[in-house]
Amino acid sequence: MSDALRTLSSEAGDENPLKALHAVSEMHTELDRYEATLVRKARNLGMGWQMIATALGVSRQAVHKKYGRR
Repeated sequence: MSDALRTLSSEAGDENPLKALHAVSEMHTELDRYEATLVRKARNLGMGWQMIATALGVSRQAVHKKYGRR
């Protein structure tokens, strides 16, 4: 886990709900970037869309639609 995600994770537990919500929103953004990086790495290593989709728990079509044209 990146340092940014660790920091955001601790902020997500803040007692101030607005601060916690902001941290959760930022975590979503960071995780989306990380997922895209990992999908790109998997594709560069020759892994197929079905393998990636299985790892993500989605359909092949869903992962291809999200990342296939980048």
